[in-house]
Amino acid sequence: MTPTNAAAPPPPETAEQLAAFEARIAAGEYIEPKDWMPERYRKQLIRMMSQHAHSEIVGMLPEGNWITRAPSLRRKMTLIAKVQDEGGHGHYIYCATETLGVSRDQMVADLLSGKAKYSSIFNYPTLTWADIGVIGWFVDGAAIVNQTVLAKASYGPYARSMIRICKEENFHKRQGYEICAVLASGTEAQRAMVQDAVNRWWWPSLMMFGPGDASSPNSEELLRWKVKRFSNDELRQRFVNLTVPQAQAIDVALPDPELRYDAASGDWHFGQVDWNEFWQVVKGDGPCNRERLAARNKAHDEGAWVRAAAEAYAARRAGAAASAAA
Repeated sequence: MTPTNAAAPPPPETAEQLAAFEARIAAGEYIEPKDWMPERYRKQLIRMMSQHAHSEIVGMLPEGNWITRAPSLRRKMTLIAKVQDEGGHGHYIYCATETLGVSRDQMVADLLSGKAKYSSIFNYPTLTWADIGVIGWFVDGAAIVNQTVLAKASYGPYARSMIRICKEENFHKRQGYEICAVLASGTEAQRAMVQDAVNRWWWPSLMMFGPGDASSPNSEELLRWKVKRFSNDELRQRFVNLTVPQAQAIDVALPDPELRYDAASGDWHFGQVDWNEFWQVVKGDGPCNRERLAARNKAHDEGAWVRAAAEAYAARRAGAAASAAA
């Protein structure tokens, strides 16, 4: 017997519904929350969008670690603004994901339990101030490459959430690149510090785009349904092509002895990513996996009174409105 509180299974999908859906995707139409969609499409979106939202929230931690240690008031103010932006990005994407019928409480519970994933990049530590610059340059730069394409995703709420997010991520990248440029033109110690940060963040940044196309279990469906418009490897190549000239402009070396320009393709050839490291971090054994989840659980527990107060206030207002209408 099915428990009374269990969600009813979705009705069977008919061939006509699937054909009509695929035709809309092929025509480049946006799918909206009240439109019919295959259950697999809905689940793939929930997985991908909630992971994206979690990444924005967890991504506040490595940078928030440097707010009190920023080297000037200007740097402190811009870093605070950036961390606030990341929280807002998570909120936008959580809201968009809720339109698919999943509650925010469930998404947060999956994150806190370790069931849900977030970007592997945020499981690396920020050891020096230069790391904050390189995160802006590399990590937010990689996010822009990915998210400008997501602004054309077939699911309307997800695509629209990307418009403002991409504008803010462009600011974040410029902020980070400026930090790196200043350090790279500074003292010998400052140049060494930014080079060290570049050496540590380059390969994890390439991993951000996900496993190679041959090893990506979800890319085929996401590309067919136009949630994604380019494969992981295509986006990774685009990021490398954009970043190499930027590194050359500030005289910073990228830590890849195989890096070379291919005139025939117009691409920068780069070396092999260490996918063993990537999967190790994804499975929970990165440098800061446990620290990040512990920090999020602590914040959630300590914020329980705020959520309770907000719910009590909302209930009080609803009661007052009901009494006034009676």
